[in-house]
Amino acid sequence: MISFEAALAMVLAGFRPLPEEIVALDAALGRVLATDLAARVSHPPFDASAMDGYAVRSADVPAGRLPATLRLAGTSAAGAGFSGSLAAGEAVRILTGAPLPDGADAIVIQEHAEKLEDAVRIGRAATPGRWIRRAGQDFFAGDVLLRAGRLLTSRDVGLAAAMNIPWLAVRRRPRVGILVTGDELVRPGEMPGTTGLIESGGTACGALMRSCGAEVLALGIARDDPAELVHLLRSAAGCDLLLTIGGVSVGDLDLMAPVLADVGFSASFHRVAMRPGKPLLFGRMGDVPVLGLPGNPVSAWVTALLFARPAVGALLGLDPPAPSTLPALAGAPLAANDERRDHLRAVLSRDAGGDLTATVLSGQDSAMIRPLAAADCLVIRPPHAPPVAVGGSIEVLRLDDPQRLA
Repeated sequence: MISFEAALAMVLAGFRPLPEEIVALDAALGRVLATDLAARVSHPPFDASAMDGYAVRSADVPAGRLPATLRLAGTSAAGAGFSGSLAAGEAVRILTGAPLPDGADAIVIQEHAEKLEDAVRIGRAATPGRWIRRAGQDFFAGDVLLRAGRLLTSRDVGLAAAMNIPWLAVRRRPRVGILVTGDELVRPGEMPGTTGLIESGGTACGALMRSCGAEVLALGIARDDPAELVHLLRSAAGCDLLLTIGGVSVGDLDLMAPVLADVGFSASFHRVAMRPGKPLLFGRMGDVPVLGLPGNPVSAWVTALLFARPAVGALLGLDPPAPSTLPALAGAPLAANDERRDHLRAVLSRDAGGDLTATVLSGQDSAMIRPLAAADCLVIRPPHAPPVAVGGSIEVLRLDDPQRLA
């Protein structure tokens, strides 16, 4: 049995970023950039008005000569600028986003002006540069604004659009196969009978992998039969990662390890000093990395979170791919821990002083799915951790799904 840290390091050592593919900007949300992006244009591309008003020469409307009446020489609108050059004593009606006319150095907003028939009366002095968005004020052509390895949010997509980039190189989505085992399992919606159970661990792990940016291949539910297991395992060829759920312990019907050995599996480790998830298996079946997860649904999901999610992050080129913890205060007393790293389902709140507090839920059995759904964090208890009183310092891992939408 190896430590959690050693197991995670061995898993991450087996993955490299996937090749890139080109996608349209509209399909880039939630993808990971494979190359740096440099702006193809400056933004704004010209000096522009930030307000509706009048473009003027500040020398024509000094504080000591107000109100000032200027002749209207024309209009500058977004997409249709003023073609001439502003002369002394002239103003140009200008709308938000429109190009600043040549010769103008300030904007007087319309609230400080009165339009006459062919002139405008200005009631407030103009300050040079006031209400003007300078060319390149946001960014210049050639500026590298989005770096490789960035998980693209909706804000990033908008930035790329302003950079005039219609196509992007992103990492290919990892293909994650999920194979569930167990004679007792039926699919959601089917009636389980008197001795059956509804399969949920594979469903939850599949949803987690999709939320991480992977494509999920549901390989089905394998019966506790070596021949059926071999057939379904071989169907995982071409996957970037295979998750098997169940059959990795040492019971009479825990067939995953011996059957994997029959198809050329090379194991890196089989047991990890953690709870839940002690009978965790990792290695390679030919070119396919395999994580053999425990069968209990909570154990399967927690180990997928702690090991499969970082593996998918490594395939996507995310840095760092491993989850990080946050400090918090204990909302209830915690007993001393044993030799295994523990992951306790808990809920977060703020105490009277605003400090983050985590309270462990009742029902920590690895088959109890309702507390897992209610939890928003895992309290991490290192091996041999001493007791913690209420208000004591602890570490938590938030369970916000790493959803690709932002």
